[in-house]
Amino acid sequence: MYESSLIARQDGRPSIGLALGSGAARGWAHIGVIAALEKEGIRPDVVCGCSIGALVGAAYVSGKVGELGQWVSSLEWRDVVGMLDLSFRGGLIRGEKVLAHCAQHFFVEDFRDVDRPFACVATDLGTGREAWLREGRVADAVRASIALPGLFSPVERNGRVLVDGGLVNPVPVSLCRALGADIVIAVELGSGMVGGGRRRARSRAAQPAEESLASRLLGKIGIGNGTDGDGIGLPSLADVVASSINIMQMRIARSRLAGEPADVLISPHLAQIEMMEFHRAREAIDEGREAVARMRPALLHAVGRD
Repeated sequence: MYESSLIARQDGRPSIGLALGSGAARGWAHIGVIAALEKEGIRPDVVCGCSIGALVGAAYVSGKVGELGQWVSSLEWRDVVGMLDLSFRGGLIRGEKVLAHCAQHFFVEDFRDVDRPFACVATDLGTGREAWLREGRVADAVRASIALPGLFSPVERNGRVLVDGGLVNPVPVSLCRALGADIVIAVELGSGMVGGGRRRARSRAAQPAEESLASRLLGKIGIGNGTDGDGIGLPSLADVVASSINIMQMRIARSRLAGEPADVLISPHLAQIEMMEFHRAREAIDEGREAVARMRPALLHAVGRD
């Protein structure tokens, strides 16, 4: 447990913040990033997360990110579908099964129990303002941060209705700095996403492949694909929502990072992983490690070890 929400290193060295960005299933790359940073001897003093970054970050500051990595690496697509509890109130998925499992196995109970300053980003649906969550049950804060509009149901917290933080701050560099980080390492997951969905659709039309997990999920409730004038299968409702959110969050992330730049920006190449493909964790984790390797010179320079 840490003594203050604002970190200050006793050895006089600059404190390091880690900002873990939103990106749904691509967020398992954060596990690989964390493992690679730890291998280099870089242990962040502050951790902040948005959406899936909040979930992985919560496991990290709870001392359970290794166990989380083992669990997600074992998931098959049937396991993922089995944990997505369908809902028709505020979102397609309630998300209670997933969060209950994570709360039981990978999260400490309360923010007072984490091993360093940690915060999640959510969006206040009523005002459109950014909400920084740093108190109460860790699982409740993570649940609010991952409430992707249209897919996961919103969360009521202290009289506010909260949804995914990626609507306002997909890569929370500013939050790391607010908690006292001098150097911020940010992980952004939207690289190469715009246009990827349509290219994948045309590729599937030319050479039929497995349906996306999102399409399977929508198929279970009777919402299928259509066909456009070129004979190309139109994406499902979930795929349209996912692609739209990808575009929005990528644009917001670029804007926020331009005004609030990280000292080191790590961008795993994950455009091939769709939003709901949580069963592709091994691939994402491996790419997270590779992304750190590509940025190793910049990382060592930033922390004064070049």
